[in-house]
Amino acid sequence: MPDRNFNINRKLKQTYFIYMAENKENKKDGGFNFPPVGSNKTIKTPKFNGYWLYIILAIAIIGFQFINTQSEPVRTTWQEVKSKMLEKGDIAEISVIKNKGQANIFLKPDRIENYSQLKAKGFKKSSRGPHFFFTTPPVESFSAELSDIQKNIPETSGTKVDYTDEYDGWGNIFSFLFPIALLIFIWIFFFRRMSKGPGGPGGVFNVGKSQAKLFDKDTNTKVTFKDVAGLAEAKQEVEEIVSFLKSPDKYTKLGGKIPKGALLVGPPGTGKTLMAKAMAGEANVPFFSMSGSDFVEMFVGVGASRVRDLFKQAKEKAPCIIFIDEIDAIGRARGKNPNIGSNDERENTLNQLLTEMDGFETNSGVIILAATNRADILDSALLRAGRFDRQIYVDLPELKDREEIFKVHLKPLKLADNVDISFLAKQTPGFSGADIANVANEAALIAARKDKNEVEKQDFLDAIDRIVGGLENRSKVIKANEKKAIAYHEAGHATVSWLLEHAHPLLKVTIVPRGKALGAAWYLPQERQITTKEQLLDQMCSVLGGRAAEELTFGQISTGAQNDLEKATKQAYAMVSIFGMSEKIGNLSYYDSTGQSDFSFTKPYSEKTAELIDAEVKDLVESSYSRAKELLKSYQNQHREVAELLLEREVIFSDDLERILGKRPWKEEEETESQEEKENTAENPGEEENQ
Repeated sequence: MPDRNFNINRKLKQTYFIYMAENKENKKDGGFNFPPVGSNKTIKTPKFNGYWLYIILAIAIIGFQFINTQSEPVRTTWQEVKSKMLEKGDIAEISVIKNKGQANIFLKPDRIENYSQLKAKGFKKSSRGPHFFFTTPPVESFSAELSDIQKNIPETSGTKVDYTDEYDGWGNIFSFLFPIALLIFIWIFFFRRMSKGPGGPGGVFNVGKSQAKLFDKDTNTKVTFKDVAGLAEAKQEVEEIVSFLKSPDKYTKLGGKIPKGALLVGPPGTGKTLMAKAMAGEANVPFFSMSGSDFVEMFVGVGASRVRDLFKQAKEKAPCIIFIDEIDAIGRARGKNPNIGSNDERENTLNQLLTEMDGFETNSGVIILAATNRADILDSALLRAGRFDRQIYVDLPELKDREEIFKVHLKPLKLADNVDISFLAKQTPGFSGADIANVANEAALIAARKDKNEVEKQDFLDAIDRIVGGLENRSKVIKANEKKAIAYHEAGHATVSWLLEHAHPLLKVTIVPRGKALGAAWYLPQERQITTKEQLLDQMCSVLGGRAAEELTFGQISTGAQNDLEKATKQAYAMVSIFGMSEKIGNLSYYDSTGQSDFSFTKPYSEKTAELIDAEVKDLVESSYSRAKELLKSYQNQHREVAELLLEREVIFSDDLERILGKRPWKEEEETESQEEKENTAENPGEEENQ
């Protein structure tokens, strides 16, 4: 017998090792891939979810209820029991529950079918009962009355009567434990909700912890500096910080120090956050990213605590980079809050940030990168050297930069052969990188809506029109006289701007409603670095050309020039009170670029000066308006021809204006200047880089 057991065990071991060898060679899915002996690999077992216990328990309770279901007894009265059941001898047993004042009736098996109400309930001969129940009178009177019935009626002599007290043990336990269990459940529920609330995992216990997202070598972003088109100077500054973190000896061997912080400043959509993402993708160091609003919480002192925790984590992982997006949420200059005298949580957070950035404690290896489009409202202590040593201005892209941005965003699109990137860049002056990305996306959507296989040039032009002017609304009902007024109004803009030297070149005019506008004129703004007084006056005159055309043609004015008047008034006030272009006011500017007078209720000039400013603004607007009317009077026939053509076609272009009004002499000069610039650039290719 021992030899036989030994042989069986040996055969089992051989079979096991043969199976293991085959499994190792085949590596079939679903097999038992046991790790080799002596290896550190562990078998991954599926994690057990505790919620399955609740599901199994619920199924068991429901199944128990179904298994043990029996028909409920039928309610009756003592009078019916006496007159029908007892007299016929149908009752086998009466169980009287004294403490409940109730009696249960058990019928004889062969008498159950005599009662239709029991059949409706599903009772059968095999149903043990109870079959009926009724509320008993007082036990003494009930017992005496029942004894009299049993003496007088022989059929009731065999009926068994039982008097008991019944207690529901589980019901008492449940009624005692249910309130306690309910309180425990509510406590657990709110505790879990709090753990998912402010502060992330841990809830209110970790509310003072930093909310920064950590990007390291394991969670690198896919954005690199190749995805950031244009912005050559700003990108060079940021690349230098990344280069220092990768090879610090290159900079420190000469005794230099890397800047402790860099502030990205610029209009919205110019690529500040994108550049930070590229920095996170390029740097091989930990990168902490968070928004300025993440520091602020409903609890007092949380912001300062999160700042401390952020820098504590950064010091542990130094060298590293901390990026704070929209830092103006906490970096607003102190003392400018209207709630003067209050305990401002934002100021406490800013104070802690200032201390951590350049306090007594050293933050060697921790570089702060921040972004904002409102640098004018930041606290001066935050901008000083030693905190943010560098302010990198990310401006709107120039023509060359727009071409590079278009190349990036047009890569995933299927383009037609007639798409010229340089042409698109010229058609989008003043567009930011985000606007250009939106143009590319809208063009693809428009092409798909028209069931095209490629995105064509016209799709991009339609996308630019939609972004600038809004969606066409051809279904809007416009009366004939209103449409005529709109046509002459827009023709007035087109005619005056065509005849003025410094007005923006016109591209096209339309009377098709777009957005809230009933008509629109598209111009190609000249990319100027400075603007003269003559240029501003010409622009103001072209803006008022629509109102002037209405008055000259119809002898009345309408509300259609509301937007034009707003532009002209704002421009005139800027010329007088900001740019010092008024002879009576002189070379004075009342604009505060620091933002310190934002919450001031007093003007920086006297009432007499205010009256003089108002008078000068009125003179500028009225003189420009009179100038526009004189131009339209001189070219009255041409203006009428432009308006009638606009009524006929609804959209006209610069070629139509050139045919009616003649060529602009200033256009030839502009083309000559641009051609000379190209030739100079070709002769001296390094000159532009030096500038």
